[in-house]
Amino acid sequence: MSEKKAVLFNFWGVVVSCRPRAVLQKLEELHKLPGGFLSGVASLKDGAMSRAERGQLTLSQMIPALEAECVKEAGVKGVTLPSDWSARRLLEELREAMMDVQPAVLKTAASLRHSGLLTAVLANHWLDDVAAGGGPARLLSQLGAHFDLVLQSCRSGHRVPEPASFRSALQHLGVTSQQALWLDADEEGVAAAEGAGMKAILVENLEDALNKVASFTGVQAVGAESPPPSCSPDDVSHGYVSIRPGVRTHYVEMGSGPPVVLCHGFPESWFSWRYQIPALAAAGFRVLALDMKGYGGSTAPPDVEEYSQEQLCKDLITFLDRMAIPQVTLVGHDWGSALVWSMAQYFPERVRAAASLNTPLFSVDPSVSTADKLKNVPIFDYQLYFQTPGVAEAELEEDLERTFKIFFSSSAEAEKRPAVSTSGVCARGGLFVGLPQQIKRSCMLTEADLQFYVSQYEERGFRRPLNWYRNMEANWRWMCSRPAGKLLMPTLMVTAGKDQVLLPAFSKGMEDKMLNLSRAHLEECGHWTQMERPEETNSILISWLKGALKEAGGVNVAPKL
Repeated sequence: MSEKKAVLFNFWGVVVSCRPRAVLQKLEELHKLPGGFLSGVASLKDGAMSRAERGQLTLSQMIPALEAECVKEAGVKGVTLPSDWSARRLLEELREAMMDVQPAVLKTAASLRHSGLLTAVLANHWLDDVAAGGGPARLLSQLGAHFDLVLQSCRSGHRVPEPASFRSALQHLGVTSQQALWLDADEEGVAAAEGAGMKAILVENLEDALNKVASFTGVQAVGAESPPPSCSPDDVSHGYVSIRPGVRTHYVEMGSGPPVVLCHGFPESWFSWRYQIPALAAAGFRVLALDMKGYGGSTAPPDVEEYSQEQLCKDLITFLDRMAIPQVTLVGHDWGSALVWSMAQYFPERVRAAASLNTPLFSVDPSVSTADKLKNVPIFDYQLYFQTPGVAEAELEEDLERTFKIFFSSSAEAEKRPAVSTSGVCARGGLFVGLPQQIKRSCMLTEADLQFYVSQYEERGFRRPLNWYRNMEANWRWMCSRPAGKLLMPTLMVTAGKDQVLLPAFSKGMEDKMLNLSRAHLEECGHWTQMERPEETNSILISWLKGALKEAGGVNVAPKL
């Protein structure tokens, strides 16, 4: 299968759907210029754009040169340029088109690399020396994270589809032309690749083209329902912060920009955010996904009081102080959301914005303790079962693989899997009582995913994670002692229609407690939102983050050229 070793993608028309000629045509129509006028100027053999794409001019040098060429060509052809005409507008349109990377291509690249194939992007780009806003840099970083090679014409000195551009790419990858497949939206590029000895696919419909890639490589095509690219434990930067003797926080970090801290729930890991970390980083945020206190690489004593909301907030603030992060956006799920809401309520000066998946902000009633409230909600009976140290631990630790196979399942699989009831747990003597011993792994998890979760609980088990449940009285008393005003910062509540415990109805009335609340709802989604609906979750979070932080003055906008 040596002929299937590398897959190369043209940037224009494949990695991004747009092609330069379409942008030029749009501007010609906008400014009422003759068809083909701008394309003719842009394609001049020794013109400014061609020289810039070969690395002979930088963008700042190309702009006045291209403008002069347009004026000269207009004079030759008797074309009247608009009074407000500027080559800068043309290049801004091209830059904007460059940012619209097609998710299906990124998914395909991730799948190919995971299967051992090499991948490359070949791009006619110029050296952008005015990209102070970071957009082009984020684009290159995103491509570099998904492809083995990103070969820009301004670096190689050869434009696509010149034969030399193919030779340079194949040499970098260490493959022959017979081992490579080329994808291009232009017949000229397909013919050039075939002339260089490669197999080539003309991309007229992206889905059809990617199916042809699957046929050629033997790697199953990814469809619209395939999850977005994720990160594995070996592909990310890991860090540790000492909070105090015996307490240390482990985190995973990716990206640059406004800091966003991701807080997972029970019984999870930073790894539960594996689909969100690269997506949020690519969107321009500094992502820090924590192993919450007592989980995974975050060490802490087994004492119950270490896991009260008050102490957890103090520890998180210490983490932020040690990381020199004065204010942060917090995104949580399950118990992680409970901590997010505690921080937003009781330490609002440290929280720029707060978002929750599934878990609403529950009101604290000074006249009724949390434990008494739970007794009146049957689906929360499992939390009462979790109260006695050692009991739930014994059940959950008996067979870790089975435990995680039971916990992690999607709502779409509900009819095919044994149901886990969170009601009547105390009466029947255990959460898993009555379930078969052999449980099929959910389609949400690969075998590697499952084994990673198992590895995080093999050494220290469930005692510390369960202690988060064992501070009901302490949490209630502390919260009742604190002033509880309305939240003023931007907030987001994402509900899931098929969550059997954290029902969407529980979030009713949150608008009365938050002056800047946004909502999103995923009807066909269960409890494990960021794993079951990663694409939708990413879209919701990124849209909200950009809006909320821009409103708060926290997102850099690329300057005009």
